[in-house]
Amino acid sequence: MILPARRLGLMSRNSKKPTRPEFSRAALVPGLLGAIALLAGLALLDSWWFIVIQFAAAILALIMCVYAIQAKAYWWLLGLAPIAIIWNPILPLGLSGQGWQFLQLLGALVFVFAGFKIKVPIAPNEMSHRGR
Repeated sequence: MILPARRLGLMSRNSKKPTRPEFSRAALVPGLLGAIALLAGLALLDSWWFIVIQFAAAILALIMCVYAIQAKAYWWLLGLAPIAIIWNPILPLGLSGQGWQFLQLLGALVFVFAGFKIKVPIAPNEMSHRGR
């Protein structure tokens, strides 16, 4: 009989004790939320509600930049930093039309792929406190 923990890869073959993961996908939730916000923003482009989409996209992109730096995945900054700049509601760019719609879709793709690919390592001292 295969134990569920072993099937999921949480147990080593020589041990009956579950092993702790070495990384977390901390950027996954902000990435999915950012993609949802940008896709919802497609319907709100000409509305005053679009400023809420801009705030959400810029803040979530900056959060993901922090996770990318922690994971030492600096190449994701090339996609996430422009999202934080382009969707900045304080100094908005005067974009409109199909180009803006294309950027919304491209930004959503960057959010999703970065969210799945960024793996933040868990420090050894954090692993000892997780089970309590």
